[in-house]
Amino acid sequence: MNCLITGGAGFIGSNLADELIKKHHVTVFDNLSSGKEEHFAHHSGNPNFRFVKGDLTDPKAIEKAMVGIEMVFHLAANPDVRHGIDHTRIDLEQGTIATHNVLEAMRKAGTKKIAFSSSSTVYGEATVLPTPETYGPMLPISLYGASKLACEGLISSYCHSFGMQAWMFRFANVIGHRGTHGVLVDFIEKLRKDPHNLEILGDGKQKKSYFLVQDCVAGIMTGTEKSSEPINIFNLACEEWTDVTGVADIVVSEMGLKDVKYHYTGGTRGWVGDIPKTWLSTEKARSMGWRTKHSSEEAVRLAVRELLKTQ
Repeated sequence: MNCLITGGAGFIGSNLADELIKKHHVTVFDNLSSGKEEHFAHHSGNPNFRFVKGDLTDPKAIEKAMVGIEMVFHLAANPDVRHGIDHTRIDLEQGTIATHNVLEAMRKAGTKKIAFSSSSTVYGEATVLPTPETYGPMLPISLYGASKLACEGLISSYCHSFGMQAWMFRFANVIGHRGTHGVLVDFIEKLRKDPHNLEILGDGKQKKSYFLVQDCVAGIMTGTEKSSEPINIFNLACEEWTDVTGVADIVVSEMGLKDVKYHYTGGTRGWVGDIPKTWLSTEKARSMGWRTKHSSEEAVRLAVRELLKTQ
């Protein structure tokens, strides 16, 4: 099968490319704004691999790359939830409009299948924990979450209007190999600058589910291979959660530091749009045989070790 991965040079996209190329022809489409060429350099010379440098805000570029593609794995987006506070159009342009351009390119090329990287942020501050895929109403509190929800709506409408099929995956906090942003990277960078003090956004009690990128990729593969409804929606997450102070403790321990003083900025949120407690139900994905191989805390520890080796 000829697959196209938007954002395929990025964190999750490049790990997905490593898996897909074992069975399929892979085209990576990326503008390299946050993705890195080194993430796919090892595929150079592989006849089943192609890289196209392009931007999803350019309809002609994605239309050209879409020719002959049978399935799209759409992962390209603004990678950082917090960017939307200072740049209020970034999620609209790199998320919603970019997704519309992908869907239009698919329609014109006759490409019928799309897998989409959505997010737990679409649920907003859910009152049901763990939160199932059927939860509603969904009222995002960040521009990032709003864009992801808008993208889901666009994908659903294109599927019903033009006979497409979709798999939408709502991720918790994905961490690990080739990670470029997020709390782990933030803590490591801060502690390298000052090994005695660590600023922690919020009160440190925010609780999230963290899981490794390898498990995320396995969830995407399981969902696309084992579910066949016109619209397929799955939460992907670890069954446990970890608070931010616990994450800091693991980072400090893995860096071999002692007597680090934590400085909390205060409040229940790390930033505007942060959701203090996120816990997703994964019963649907687990019913197909998927589950994470590590607990949330184990995933954090393994991811920190990987980041310390590579960054």
